[in-house]
Amino acid sequence: MLEIIACPKDKGPLEYHEAEQLLVNPRLGIAYRIDDGIPVLLIDEAQPWPAETSK
Repeated sequence: MLEIIACPKDKGPLEYHEAEQLLVNPRLGIAYRIDDGIPVLLIDEAQPWPAETSK
């Protein structure tokens, strides 16, 4: 299924990060979560990637 999923923002391919359950767009530095096996590909729901850590 990863072959047909594209980033809604730049229409490019996404990388699947299984451990975090994320689809990552390294070109834009954003990630989309996967809820119960369903990708949430909404631009407004994207999160920064890599994840920001608080110090």
